Amino acid sequence: MSTMNISLPDSLKAFIDEQIAERGYATSSEYIRDLIRKELEREKFRGLIAEGLQSPSAGSPDFDGLRERIRRYDPE
Repeated sequence: MSTMNISLPDSLKAFIDEQIAERGYATSSEYIRDLIRKELEREKFRGLIAEGLQSPSAGSPDFDGLRERIRRYDPE
């Protein structure tokens, strides 16, 4: 694992310390890694949305048909 040192103003350091205490993170590194993972997920999601917007339309969604399938669904 690589190490990265960052400089933060006191207000941001205080915010991170609060997040660690309130959300149960063990260290500031754990908190920052979680933030980065979430940002990567958001970027992936944005890419999928952009891809979907560029794809040809499959027509209007059949919500009535979907509701009927849900009503008939029997997991047993």
